[in-house]
Amino acid sequence: LVRVALGVIFLWASWHKLADPYANVQAVRAYQILGEPWPKYVGYLLPIVEVLVGACLVAGLITRVTAVFAAAMMVMFVFGIIWVWSHGIEIDCGCFGDGGAAPGASDRYPWDLARDVRVFAMATYLVAWPRTRLAVDNLLFRPMPTTERILDGQEVR
Repeated sequence: LVRVALGVIFLWASWHKLADPYANVQAVRAYQILGEPWPKYVGYLLPIVEVLVGACLVAGLITRVTAVFAAAMMVMFVFGIIWVWSHGIEIDCGCFGDGGAAPGASDRYPWDLARDVRVFAMATYLVAWPRTRLAVDNLLFRPMPTTERILDGQEVR
């Protein structure tokens, strides 16, 4: 459930960004963290990475690696919100599209942080426990069978 829910969150976040990539570049630029030309690269690449992460999580493909990427992205998103908050910048986070200047947006920052920390917790849960019954990983990566033998009177596995 956690794996699929996290994957759907990332797919949902990427949907609006893919529909209007220029608006996503403007949302990244609004954070005022990266100098040019980096907001353009991040703005165009981020939704593609979110789609890949989301699709892999929903499918259960390379779950632990994908969850590490998801957790790392959430750390960056939390840092971004803390950055704008500490610098008095009022923007919509752009987490689900439509970022940019938004007067009074700092009132939502605690809620944005709480949401992102919960998503980070979901990702770290999957880093620790990536295997689920209904995942492509189970088809590709089967555990090695154990063999038992006796060596000097002790059972060895």
